Amino acid sequence: RLRLHDGKLIKDRRFHLRTYPNCFVAKELTDWLIDHKEAPDRETGIRLMQKLMDHYIIHHVCDEHSDYKDAKLLYRFRKDDGTFPLSKDVKVFMRGQSLYEKLVSVEESILKVREENSVKYQRTFLGCEMVDWLVQEGEVENRQEAVELGQALLEHGIIQHVSNRHHFFDSDILYQFWINFRRRRRLTELLNENSSRALSESPDSPFCLRKLNPDPGNTSFLSVQTNKEIKIVSAVRRSSITSLSGNSNPYFNAAPTLVFPPVAECNPKSVLKRPVTNEELLSPGAPYVKKTLTIVGDAVGWGFVVRGGRPCHIQAVDPGGPAAAAGMKVCQFVFSVNGVCVLHLDYQTISSLIMTGPRTLVMEVMEAIE
Repeated sequence: RLRLHDGKLIKDRRFHLRTYPNCFVAKELTDWLIDHKEAPDRETGIRLMQKLMDHYIIHHVCDEHSDYKDAKLLYRFRKDDGTFPLSKDVKVFMRGQSLYEKLVSVEESILKVREENSVKYQRTFLGCEMVDWLVQEGEVENRQEAVELGQALLEHGIIQHVSNRHHFFDSDILYQFWINFRRRRRLTELLNENSSRALSESPDSPFCLRKLNPDPGNTSFLSVQTNKEIKIVSAVRRSSITSLSGNSNPYFNAAPTLVFPPVAECNPKSVLKRPVTNEELLSPGAPYVKKTLTIVGDAVGWGFVVRGGRPCHIQAVDPGGPAAAAGMKVCQFVFSVNGVCVLHLDYQTISSLIMTGPRTLVMEVMEAIE
């Protein structure tokens, strides 16, 4: 919406002796989507805009058309005419985004890289620091209101305790923004949010598999390494705002209505033949070699499943995905993610690090020497 305003596609337009403020021509917008590589073709562009209509983000200026037509018809963002339905979930999400942008744009921000239990965390702050800042900036009236706001942000998956053990308190407990609001997202990610179940119901970390709209009868893929213990892994994808509900937080409420992430259903039995400890992995002379993988994710994801904890391991790899192309294999152990050692973390926390990080993922893995 903001890019369309900047590009003057959204402007006041006159039709049949009447002026319609802040609207755009559907056909022009479809052209714009293709020119700016937001859609590969007109059909996809139409589907994208229909998705926005279905979620009450845009509408026909006279509400005479319930579908998006690639024609010289006028449509408008509901945010521009005051008809956008602001549910509690949307309000909390937008408040979190506003606070994040304000925090990262100031000098001496309270958001810093901090370390706890030998693990570094990005975009962290102390609970009492956040309360102080909210009161000083006039975002809230008092400290109690600041705590309530912090609790709402945590319950909606926008912030979290770094090790997922505490709710939000006015104390020196360390928290972090779990969503990187500045991650560049693509509109095409909208077309694959087709399930309303929460990620937290899944026994696996489903953020990394990558099949999109597979053909009937081919709705899943097997691990690269054939293993009778593994059942078929349902095809899922990384949602544009999966972070809102992909959390196992005990304080997490029902998934916000604006998120429709997919679900992975997988046999919880590990692909490892036996458990391996960090001490065994790192002991001198151990039969393991460390490898560095650079995985460039696409609009769908990276193409792998990570499971377990302390250390985590690769449970499944999509043969046609970016991870497989980078050399990832089943049963490798995850040593670090984007420079952060993760040997002492569980897979939910590693999922968080990957989801809130850059699209180009640098992972160090340890592989058994055959």
